Amino acid sequence: MKYLFVLLFAGISVGAQIQKEQLNLMPWPQNVVINEGNFTLTKNFKVNITGNPNPRIFGGVTRFLRRLDGRTGIFFEQGFIAKLNEVPNAELQINCTKSGKIGLYEDESYHLDITSNKITLNASSDLGALHGLETLLQMLQNSSTSFYFPASKISDFPRFTWRGLMIDASRHFQPVDVIKRNIDALAAMKMNVFHWHLVDDQGWRIEMKKYTKFIELASDGLYYTQEEIKNIVKYADERGILIVPEIDVPGHGSAILTAYPEIGSKVITLTGGTSEKNIQGTAIATYGIERNAGIFSPTLDPSNPKTYQILSGVFDEVCPLFPGAYFHIGGDENEGKDWDANPKIQEFKKKHNLKTNHELQTYFTMQLAPMLKKHGKQLMGWEEILTKDLSKEAIVHSWRGPNEGMAAGQSLVDAVKKGYKTVLSNGYYIDLMYPIASHYLNDPMPKGANLTAEEKARILGGEATMWTELVTSTTIDSRLWPRTAAIAERLWSAEDVVDVENMRKRLESVSFRLEELGLTHIRNKDVILRNIANNQDIKALEEFSNVSEPLKGYTRNKGGTEYQMYSPFTLFADACGPDAKDALAFNAVVNQYLANKSADNKAKVAAYFTKWIAVHQELTKLSANAPLVQPLLPLSKKLNDASQELLLVLDNKSTLKASDLKGLIEQCNTKDHADVELSVYESLKKLI
Repeated sequence: MKYLFVLLFAGISVGAQIQKEQLNLMPWPQNVVINEGNFTLTKNFKVNITGNPNPRIFGGVTRFLRRLDGRTGIFFEQGFIAKLNEVPNAELQINCTKSGKIGLYEDESYHLDITSNKITLNASSDLGALHGLETLLQMLQNSSTSFYFPASKISDFPRFTWRGLMIDASRHFQPVDVIKRNIDALAAMKMNVFHWHLVDDQGWRIEMKKYTKFIELASDGLYYTQEEIKNIVKYADERGILIVPEIDVPGHGSAILTAYPEIGSKVITLTGGTSEKNIQGTAIATYGIERNAGIFSPTLDPSNPKTYQILSGVFDEVCPLFPGAYFHIGGDENEGKDWDANPKIQEFKKKHNLKTNHELQTYFTMQLAPMLKKHGKQLMGWEEILTKDLSKEAIVHSWRGPNEGMAAGQSLVDAVKKGYKTVLSNGYYIDLMYPIASHYLNDPMPKGANLTAEEKARILGGEATMWTELVTSTTIDSRLWPRTAAIAERLWSAEDVVDVENMRKRLESVSFRLEELGLTHIRNKDVILRNIANNQDIKALEEFSNVSEPLKGYTRNKGGTEYQMYSPFTLFADACGPDAKDALAFNAVVNQYLANKSADNKAKVAAYFTKWIAVHQELTKLSANAPLVQPLLPLSKKLNDASQELLLVLDNKSTLKASDLKGLIEQCNTKDHADVELSVYESLKKLI
């Protein structure tokens, strides 16, 4: 009997032990083993650091402790960590053998060993240790009375060395606090590159001491001071993040040429009588900051020596602000219209035996390389910089795909086969509001490309890109997160970690935890909805947002002109995001019902229809004192009408012809209201 009791108790203990599948780790580590037992947290918990790490480890461990006590409410006795081997008998021992260097190819691996009375974190560098601390935070579990870490062993390292995020601060300026909180989020997701897009048609965002016209004429007063940039670079360094600045040239030049029009390519002509007199060189074209989205013709003049004089001066001032080894010069979407129309530039092409505008742009790009090399910078640009004459030292940033009439990943394959290192962004354009699965299943290593090991090694990794034509500081976090966490996993974890449903489950917990870093991706939704509701109850708006998504791609901003950079971005589409919560859940219950038309499954489907009918009624009431709700009513009515009829269909009481029922469902596929679409349309179609 005694032995039976012991066996039963052991069974209960094993049953209570957390399973690997229950962990909400992201990015998923390379190897996780769960053992028996737990490490229970108490107020006596302390951390000790040994080895030869960079001093950034002290701030990193202190932040770890504050996040841990914030989650647990435990009053830890240890405060700020400032020196090595401070508490030799501490329960968490961190050992780093060397100081981590911010940049590519650094050893970021770590080994985490959790037992019932001790936690050991070993890493080659402090960068790996910081990653290990993020994993340890994600390992935290709780019972009804305590917090604990499950006994386990984790060995981990990144699959790719470039795991980045680009934020465009030109279209909509993003304040310092926005940049910092997103750097914190990058570190939490083990990403290591922040690509800062600082100059485009819509504004110049860097304080310049020598060429002051950039901020006087081309910034609208919205720019980062050099001290702010230095502070952000230091902030990123302390979190293991490399910053890559971008000044986009020679195209996307509206802001640059607003300040210094004399280096523009546009030809001015005077019309008089029956003849036109070209006065290029005696008169200078005028330019203005662009307020719309799109591709524009203002382009720097590659034949003008002053172009290189100004750019050299700019790099002399900007490069020292960024200690990293890489500088992005853009180089994308130069249509060459102003080059084609300029006789002086055409003559320059002939003189230098440059047959195409592409070759002319390569000539321009290669003039910049030594300017950057002088400051120890390696040139990087969007894939349009790639030609046969481009220096092999340049990094090619691959961004075009099916939307641009090219095979997905083709430019990346072309680059590595020609001997260039490359970074993938095609498939990671998170501003386009595509479903998270499309990003998660998009791998930097192309399938079936028949690459050699040497060519594969040139694929550095990938980068999520956040263009901000439709994004303000209020909404940017909701467009970045939590989807960027899924991209982070694709760039860190093993290639076979591709279970979308498992990723969604883990991401829900990760998204919630990202709030502790100050991200507003969850809370600001209510801020926008309260504004739309005129400070009335937002429940109906919340429910409707759970089946509505912003229009995909660039279709929300028709022709790039529906929204200007100063337009309101406080509308319903700004509160909605991709992967609408109820749409995913509804699709699951529809599939269940179609597989088994039980009364229980039918009731689950019917519950959604009943809810959406009530939502339309509540939105109609709300609109009586909320003008911003009015644009939603036609769309909510279409869902209401379809829901009412489909309730009858479920009970075999519908009298509509099949064609009329289909037409009713098709009404729910409209893109004509409030710049959103109903994300339940495909699921509704399944039911008929």
